[in-house]
Amino acid sequence: MQDFMTIKEASLWASTYIGKDVTPSNISYLIQYGRIPKKPRSGNTFINRHDLKKYYTSWHKTREKLWKKKLGSDLNWALSFSECKESQTTKHVHRLHSYKGKFIPQLVEYFLDQHIDTFKTQSFFKHGDIILDPFCGSGTTLVQASELNLHSIGIDVSAFNAFISNIKIGMYDLDNVTNTANSITKSLKEFQKDKNNVKFEYKLLEELKIFNGKFFPSPDFKYKVRQKEIDEKAYGKQKSDEFLKIYSNLINEYKILLKQKRTDSFLDKWFLQVVRDEIDFVFEQIKNIKNPATKKLLALVLSRAVRSCRATTHADLSTLKEPVISTYYCKKHGKICKPLFSILSWWQRYAKDTVKRISQFNHLRTNTLQNCIVGDSRSINIVQKLKKKHPKFSKLIKNNKIAGIFSSPPYVGLINYHEQHAYAYDLMDFERKDELEIGPLYKGQGLEARKSYVKGVSDVLNNCKQFLKQNYNVFLVANDKYGLYPQIAENSNMKIVNRYKRPVLNRVEKDRSAYAEIIFHMKEK
Repeated sequence: MQDFMTIKEASLWASTYIGKDVTPSNISYLIQYGRIPKKPRSGNTFINRHDLKKYYTSWHKTREKLWKKKLGSDLNWALSFSECKESQTTKHVHRLHSYKGKFIPQLVEYFLDQHIDTFKTQSFFKHGDIILDPFCGSGTTLVQASELNLHSIGIDVSAFNAFISNIKIGMYDLDNVTNTANSITKSLKEFQKDKNNVKFEYKLLEELKIFNGKFFPSPDFKYKVRQKEIDEKAYGKQKSDEFLKIYSNLINEYKILLKQKRTDSFLDKWFLQVVRDEIDFVFEQIKNIKNPATKKLLALVLSRAVRSCRATTHADLSTLKEPVISTYYCKKHGKICKPLFSILSWWQRYAKDTVKRISQFNHLRTNTLQNCIVGDSRSINIVQKLKKKHPKFSKLIKNNKIAGIFSSPPYVGLINYHEQHAYAYDLMDFERKDELEIGPLYKGQGLEARKSYVKGVSDVLNNCKQFLKQNYNVFLVANDKYGLYPQIAENSNMKIVNRYKRPVLNRVEKDRSAYAEIIFHMKEK
């Protein structure tokens, strides 16, 4: 067998070796981020088979064994869905908007569909059943229920979470959406003609291309960093300081406004002035849209674009430490990067992507009822809440009852669910209900926080039980490191009949260490 392979040959070899589809793009990623070295020959890129084998042997063949050693032999590797590519775990409308803490659709589908296997020895739901998600988040359960011919109702205390969820399962005139988005794009380009930010950014990108090509050649630089041939921190700081002189000169030449005058709100603090001007302009255009469904969908597109244009480093998109208004060395990309000076490219990209994803889901959805209502799951009356806006669904729940729950309650002291979308609350003026969150980050993970969490989740289950059928099935996904769920089950007069322990592989956090969660299957005592 030949030792040197093209990128395409390497993708075919790797697919056979690990028993999973590996695309040429996957191989290019490994080269780009220094996982494997490239071997230039005759002006083309080649990969040494031994380098590739070494990488996949250490990463894929021993991964399950290492995780089980760390997390226990009861780890159900089948529920890792390691065979799924990212495009499958973020399929169609599941990636209409970023959201921390959501489970992958394959996990929902596993428990809601009618298949059985070694671990799931019976099916729990049938076509036409109603599923409840009292911690609806971004609506993953609702979307998958629709695919599986199940009705589903979600509840969330966050108005923006409900907004995302209902948009995902909404129906749209996609021609109208496309035409309206194109019209707004045209208007935004006209708006930019009187501004300098587009010309400035174009010139800045030219300078960055020259500088990065000279001092951070890809992928050689990243490979040398991984081999510890370069002190990344010291070298990155040195070159970042050098480029700042070029950046400052361009800022002065084009008279670019960076900081906003106020820092009162999220939108005031985390966006450059030139970006904020464009955000406000596009939102005013959206306000004037006549079609209500199109208006909501494009408002979500703008929200997604706004999130991507925050003035922060690429490595800190999920944490937000301090606003960044200058160029910087980017550890993620291994070169000098910049903040964004316009929302145009992201607006265009997300508008097009959104239409494509809605269209894909339209081919999979069934003629069932889905809705997410805003409210506190500890006290809300689902039937009464639905009665005015969705009387048909309200009547169905009242007459047929809900077959079960599939949900992931917030984890103790991990995420502030309102704050993660603070930009959207500022932009769209949704009412915040931070004080009603269960287990938020700001309350910590101490004893009192845990007691409050147990009571909160127990109260949710006790309230929701009045709408459930006899012999219901409840599935709660949790990383129960404090052992709280036995008490939650007891407080809710339920029993835990099974635990499915699964590894969580594709985490977005910087900490990629071995991590597991448990799906608790609970029933009435």
